[in-house]
Amino acid sequence: MEEVVDRMVARVPVALGERSYDVLIGEGLMQSAQAWADLPAASAAMVVTNTVVAPLYAQSLVAELASRYPRVEQVVLPDGESHKDWTSLNLIFDHLLTRQCDRKTVLVALGGGVIGDMTGFAAACYMRGVPFIQVPTTLLSQVDSSVGGKTAINHPLGKNMIGAFYQPQRVICDISTLRTLPAREVSAGLAEIIKYGPIADAAFLDWIEGHIGDLVALDGTAVARAVQRSCEIKASVVSADEREGGLRAILNFGHTFGHAIEAGLGFGVWLHGEAVGAGMVMAADLSARLGLMPREFVDRLRRLVARAGLPTRGPALSADEYLHHMRVDKKAEAGDIRFVLIDGLGSAVVQSAPEALVRETLAACTG
Repeated sequence: MEEVVDRMVARVPVALGERSYDVLIGEGLMQSAQAWADLPAASAAMVVTNTVVAPLYAQSLVAELASRYPRVEQVVLPDGESHKDWTSLNLIFDHLLTRQCDRKTVLVALGGGVIGDMTGFAAACYMRGVPFIQVPTTLLSQVDSSVGGKTAINHPLGKNMIGAFYQPQRVICDISTLRTLPAREVSAGLAEIIKYGPIADAAFLDWIEGHIGDLVALDGTAVARAVQRSCEIKASVVSADEREGGLRAILNFGHTFGHAIEAGLGFGVWLHGEAVGAGMVMAADLSARLGLMPREFVDRLRRLVARAGLPTRGPALSADEYLHHMRVDKKAEAGDIRFVLIDGLGSAVVQSAPEALVRETLAACTG
């Protein structure tokens, strides 16, 4: 892990050739000159945020941007996963068009994963592509969704099924914004931190177990280290497989089951991280049933997920409902469900599994 320097700012590069950019991590970055330095010039900036985040941070961010761009606009969307849809996306386009924003406009996503995904998708589409910057304000978005250029909205029949790969110019992870998060949102973010250990770094999994109390309590030093290491792992994977042709799929550990939970209950009933928490336990259980991992690993992961304040069992949907939604998952091929499974600590594989074993996992890990 590289040394944290410059006002406790860590810089994690995402190496993608001409689309390369940095993830900056530190305290008070929204008002730091370092965070905004060396970005391409733009005719205007438009902040996209939501009704929860706007009262907390929009005014200060707009003031910061006003010193750097000739014109600053702002659009405030409704909050929540249930609003990650065409209606909210069109509110962004409506604002851009009514304000006559040109292709030199930069969009700035201020919020969690929903805002980041929708803003990125809007940036990819508006005038066939305008630049955007991620300013993630939730733990989940700082360690996962803001990095890597996956943008999307939900469809009633599937999560994140309509979108584009479109990279930001920069990701600015201001750790100080996490202090206004509800405990439930903190736990949801911890799910995406936990996943990096089993799939890529056994030593990081050990570290998370030893510091989970500090992470739940949002200890600044522990959180900064967790965000940095998570971003380093994700940046490494994304740099090797930008468009999820193979390796990048391992970042979806727990997500095949988790997306089925979200779709089955209705988007927004469970937070994404809550669904991933239960989904990781289910994926670990399936890994054990396939003989890839010992049963002790399942118990270890279940304990850690519980300590993070996350559910360890999926809701009581029928097995047929789970299977239906998992067949819509983006990793599915010709209706064949493919799972991210653990085949060694710090190692993951993407493969299908016999339906009988999947049903055994569902019976053991739901309800």
